[in-house]
Amino acid sequence: MAPPILKLDDIYLSFGGAPLLAGAALQVEPGDKICLVGRNGSGKSTLLKIAAGLVEAQSGEVFRHPSSTVRYLEQAPDFAGFNTVQAYAEAGLGPGDDPYRVTYLLSHLGLTGEEDPSTLSGGESRRAALARVLAPEPDILLLDEPTNHLDLPTIEWLEGELQKTRSALVLISHDRRFLEKVSTATVWLDRGASRRLDRGFAHFEAWRDQVLEAEELEQHKLGKAIEREEHWLRYGVTARRKRNMRRLGELQTMRSQYRGHKGPQGTVQATVSDAQESGKLVIEAEKITKRFGDRAIVAPFSIRVHRGDCIGLVGPNGAGKTTLLKMLTGQLSPDSGTVKLGTNLEIATLDQKREDLDPEDTLANYLTDGRGENLIVNGEQRHVTGYMKEFLFQPEQARTPIKSLSGGERARLMLARILSRPANLLILDEPTNDLDIETLDLLQEIVAGFPGTVILVSHDRDFLDRTVTSTIAPAVPDAPDGRWIEYAGGYSDMLAQRKGALEERKKAEKAAERSKSQEPAPAAGGSKGKLSFKQKFALDNLPKEMAKAEAEIAKREQVMADPNLFTRDPAAFNRLAAEMEKLRTGLTKMEEEWLELEMLREELEG
Repeated sequence: MAPPILKLDDIYLSFGGAPLLAGAALQVEPGDKICLVGRNGSGKSTLLKIAAGLVEAQSGEVFRHPSSTVRYLEQAPDFAGFNTVQAYAEAGLGPGDDPYRVTYLLSHLGLTGEEDPSTLSGGESRRAALARVLAPEPDILLLDEPTNHLDLPTIEWLEGELQKTRSALVLISHDRRFLEKVSTATVWLDRGASRRLDRGFAHFEAWRDQVLEAEELEQHKLGKAIEREEHWLRYGVTARRKRNMRRLGELQTMRSQYRGHKGPQGTVQATVSDAQESGKLVIEAEKITKRFGDRAIVAPFSIRVHRGDCIGLVGPNGAGKTTLLKMLTGQLSPDSGTVKLGTNLEIATLDQKREDLDPEDTLANYLTDGRGENLIVNGEQRHVTGYMKEFLFQPEQARTPIKSLSGGERARLMLARILSRPANLLILDEPTNDLDIETLDLLQEIVAGFPGTVILVSHDRDFLDRTVTSTIAPAVPDAPDGRWIEYAGGYSDMLAQRKGALEERKKAEKAAERSKSQEPAPAAGGSKGKLSFKQKFALDNLPKEMAKAEAEIAKREQVMADPNLFTRDPAAFNRLAAEMEKLRTGLTKMEEEWLELEMLREELEG
């Protein structure tokens, strides 16, 4: 085992009251790809800042290898003193680093480098910060929510970059699919302490449940042991009791442990408030269009949304997802075409920009709309502090200003408000931003079990696959031209359908080209109108050869699926990649030859 290049041990930090971190640890070795997970407010970002040297722990050991370089992805980058994004990103390079890396990264992140940092949006700021930390290829990369504000193509590109990087990674993210594809180890921060699993995030949830079950069993056993000792204390012989002061002390220790046990934080408990059922047809859009200047945002698009549908909108940033969403819900008029909304609609909206939040407002005032201490949920009057508890807010936070909340807490607060209002049409624009895994689970259950209709915009592939019944995406994913297509199923289903349609179209185009440019050759050495022996042999045997090639490709894909292969053995990785390219080229030639022979056979047989 290689020595650690970063080690945090027995870290303690408190901001008054209960400690945020109490005995937390983190060890990073070369090549590690660690995901740091835990509830909102568990101290993940703080631990990452301690690792980066930006926050000092009150006690504990912090070791960074003297020769190791560390880069930390800032949530709010400081652009002071930089006239362009290019200059800001290049400032992160060290002596000997390749300046071209900055240009390469900015290009893939959708920036030119000439942008004025003072005019950047939140998403563009995040992209610039990513370019700055990735460019020097440091020994240790500390990434806090790297996928926030990134669209799906960019997230998938970033996955590839992080899978092949030589840097050791510690990353925090709410994106399950991203964590599953990138991580090879998991550190769980829970109640101030940390536990490590030397497997990727895909195995985390089952492991976490086992740990909590074992903890609950141990606590039950401790309670039974206390009962036995108390029985002895009450009914034992007095003289014997005096001689067993040690046993009495152990009993007091057990009682203290039992009382002081801090169980896991509860889960959010909530349901959507019942509303009057909407009409069966919720939205009917007929050939709607929208242009901004010379650019088409929505080409003629038609859709019928029925009660009970859950529709996902995906696409790169700037493709027009929010514009299309506003047109479908009547917030924005189309340039042409019509949108008809169904009857009895009660709409609840979660906006990705959190524009509904006044930072100076208090939690209680926001939830009750300033109408005192109570609110109506599902027709029943509830005290605001009791309702807040269901969303893991403490009663003392009722008078806390919203500006003091973390991003995840703000998302949870908006979710609490939306779910308290009667609704039969939920409009969710990036609802998963900043939510922890447990709250994401709740939101998934709410959306999947919602009796009304849901339309959501999201870059979270796992969330889309688990919830939506159909997916609307640009017809041309890399260069949206205003045309949108509705696909049945979730994000993965959409990709499969798109790939299948593309392959079928290519085959049809090639076949059409051949039929126009080539006349069937007469059978060599045989009678006119029949396949030659060689052609018949090829027609019969090509499918077997194609199957063999596909099996060989599958074997190599399985080996290359190991995320550590490139780091461990780059020569083997490159050899396998070259072999796969050769096999795929051969497979394509065989498919084309078989298709040509099959068309010839059909033509000769009439």
